[in-house]
Amino acid sequence: MTCELCGNAASGYLCNRHRDELAARLQELPALYAEVGECLVPRRTGWGDIVATKSAAGPRSPVNEDVVDTVNWDRATEVIHSWRADVRRLRWPHRGTTPPARLEADCRWLAQELDWIVAQYPATGDLAREVAELNSQVRSIVGDPEPRPQRIGYCVALVGEGVVCGAVISRMPGETQLKCRWCRTEYGPDDYLMLKHFQPSETLA
Repeated sequence: MTCELCGNAASGYLCNRHRDELAARLQELPALYAEVGECLVPRRTGWGDIVATKSAAGPRSPVNEDVVDTVNWDRATEVIHSWRADVRRLRWPHRGTTPPARLEADCRWLAQELDWIVAQYPATGDLAREVAELNSQVRSIVGDPEPRPQRIGYCVALVGEGVVCGAVISRMPGETQLKCRWCRTEYGPDDYLMLKHFQPSETLA
């Protein structure tokens, strides 16, 4: 099988990296949406004057409508709960009604079932994309953008007689141990100079 997000070889619908990212996002999502509540306080210039966020006539909203339009707790709860209900329908078809929607409980349930989801659930790629979208939206409000992988270069490991792997190698900020997601070759700090030397044109970040 190949990963539905990156196309790399995988033992299920996601590779290990994207499975770990989905698990982390499910864990973080409830706390991020709780934090965004701090952003719903109206903008002020002092103790009493609210700065209007829209120029239209009429009463001013008691919350920052720009934030409400972008990040909505009810929508996130509905989206995550619908995924829980669908996974539960396939995973446990003989169980009763899905418990009421609660963002924290639903995220925790999906994270606990992640091994089965990645191995057996055909819509895993869509689930991962939608959770990533919710995560990105809420992070844009709280000012904490998600770290992005840094492209390092190409894997130079031999995978056959005269055949070089050539897959792209990347790392998250702060990582020192590199691993090719295609052939699984590992590169430590002592290998950086060798890796850089055999790159066509790129250099190590």
